[in-house]
Amino acid sequence: MKADPKENGQSRFLHRVFTMVPPRYDLINHLMTLGKDVGWRGIAARESLANAPEKALDLCCGTGDLALTMSALGGGKTKVLGIDYSRPMLTKAAGKAERVGTPEPGFICGDIEALPFPDNCFDSIGISFAFRNLTYHNPLAGRYLAEVLRVLKKGGRFVIVESSRPSPRARLVRWMHQAYVRHFVFRLGWLISRSRESYAYLADSVSHYYNAEALRGLLLEAGFSRVSFARLFWGAAAVHVAIK
Repeated sequence: MKADPKENGQSRFLHRVFTMVPPRYDLINHLMTLGKDVGWRGIAARESLANAPEKALDLCCGTGDLALTMSALGGGKTKVLGIDYSRPMLTKAAGKAERVGTPEPGFICGDIEALPFPDNCFDSIGISFAFRNLTYHNPLAGRYLAEVLRVLKKGGRFVIVESSRPSPRARLVRWMHQAYVRHFVFRLGWLISRSRESYAYLADSVSHYYNAEALRGLLLEAGFSRVSFARLFWGAAAVHVAIK
């Protein structure tokens, strides 16, 4: 049974946000991260392929960049799928795949609350800059993580690249990060997308999201057996690798 994005206020809001922003989504992401999102996504793709998976999933794939990167690095040895519940995002993802001229990855419209896959289906699951939306003040976070665990094989890898909060010990970096997100990111996103609501949410969620240690704790509490992480750009982002 497919989950209805209107079931609760948070899901309804996020569905509206990611249906509105696709036309300028990639440009804004590149500008907000000073172009570093491309390299960070590459790190996540390589981590997702580190166990030589036969099947890999790009969860909440958006416009498909992580799925396309995994597919290219996999060299045809890994079957890659991408799933998202925003049809405008998936349209852009399919267009990118067509321009690259590859039949992989395949893109599916679906909801993470009820993933349309059998148990123990994937060797590896990656998610890039969307995990925050699943877990930031989201009452369904536990159910989403349970679905990830359900479709991931035992010993499989769940790789997350996401914005993070610099350590409180790095006070200057933390202050600069907060100011950058609250002022530059919000104003730039609003200017380009003309969606004040969407980028007010994105700026707020980035500013107040977990730090790397807290996110590791969340994943362990959800049921992953072990979790490692690496900070990026002085802690403004991080890559987590969680093993089922």
